[in-house]
Amino acid sequence: MSRTTPLFTGVATALITAFRDGEIDWQAMEQLIESQIASGVSALVPCGSTGESSTLTHGEHMNLVDFTIRKTRGRIPVIAGTGSNSTREATELSLKARVSRADGVLLISPYGNKPTQEGLFRHYQTVAKAGGPPIIAYNIPGRTGISIDPITIARLAEGGWIVGVKDATGSLDWTQEVIRRCGNEFAVFSGDDSLTLPIMAVGGRGVISVISNVVPTEFGKMVEAITRGDYEQARTLNYRLLPLMRALFLETNPIPVKAALSMMRICQDELRLPLVSMTTSNRAKLREELEKVGVVKK
Repeated sequence: MSRTTPLFTGVATALITAFRDGEIDWQAMEQLIESQIASGVSALVPCGSTGESSTLTHGEHMNLVDFTIRKTRGRIPVIAGTGSNSTREATELSLKARVSRADGVLLISPYGNKPTQEGLFRHYQTVAKAGGPPIIAYNIPGRTGISIDPITIARLAEGGWIVGVKDATGSLDWTQEVIRRCGNEFAVFSGDDSLTLPIMAVGGRGVISVISNVVPTEFGKMVEAITRGDYEQARTLNYRLLPLMRALFLETNPIPVKAALSMMRICQDELRLPLVSMTTSNRAKLREELEKVGVVKK
């Protein structure tokens, strides 16, 4: 695959990692994967921040990537989360993802050590040079404490070191500057469900989504409407789902989406410390929104 070819367009689901009694719940993961594919999503992204990758062991991480790829059976692309604040670790995880035949990897920018822009550039370049799958950079300053500058994104894109970026900056100015500098061949994906419509309207290719764990078909219809230029329908669907998008971020992701999926009987409401289950009051607010869209009965 060319390094300028988008790995997907449309909706990629940032999969949760289902747990039961402290271990990965493989049966629930298979159920989730099959339901996602049946609902028409464009790609799956295991082991991202929504998948609680920071609390997975290396063995669990790669087993989950391999499991997702095997169960998907080539029906849609699988983009493995392989990011780390250690360049060496990110490289190792990316190379293991290549062995599992991942279609691409999603690399969160290094967190905690707060590198300079040159350090960020060399981090992504080094992982790419090692020969792993095509890279989508993940810019989420709220989790990492730093933002990748559009100039740095453009340098990485020009060198062929990355094929796209997941944009969770919350800034349409940042989004537009990246697209202006990198051109239409470079793939920008929304990293915030509620900003998918405006990001795609200015040239984004799709979204790496949390809400699609819960309502993949409905959210997919909104993205399809944007793609074909039917902004009236897209706005209608966006505003219908907007309260649920907000409810899924009443607490730190993936706390609410795990609660939602447990209400839908897809997985246990189990997280790994330091994350804990949703508060009773916020859980009631979330349930109300799930009832409104019809995925949980009143």
